[in-house]
Amino acid sequence: MIIADTGALIALFDQSDRHHDAVRRMYEDDPDRWILPWAILPEVDYLVAAHLGPRAQDLWLADLSSGAFAVEWGRQEDVSAADRLCRRYKTLRLGLVDAVVIVVAERLRADAIATLDVKHFGAVSIKGRPRLLPRDL
Repeated sequence: MIIADTGALIALFDQSDRHHDAVRRMYEDDPDRWILPWAILPEVDYLVAAHLGPRAQDLWLADLSSGAFAVEWGRQEDVSAADRLCRRYKTLRLGLVDAVVIVVAERLRADAIATLDVKHFGAVSIKGRPRLLPRDL
């Protein structure tokens, strides 16, 4: 199971992104392994609209609503755990989205997290030690 962070999805959608080819290969290898935590959805939507345009946003929303991506809608305790994580790593300034991605990866015992944010994800001690992709390929 691969938990996706915002940056990985943007790289997947944006052919001009320098990580696009690596992320696309990872996704195409087994798209059913990818799970999107609820917290990334508004961030992805905003960035797709702002940087890739309305047509890309329409495609993203169509894929999301058709079930092309599995979404982990989370639990209340995920927010509490994310708060604790943000407090523990206060100097990193993780933020809710990154913390929820980590908490969901821990709870679901993910094999990997698809992220380009090595600064944050690489500094946090994540239970189960999921690989950070594409860095750990």
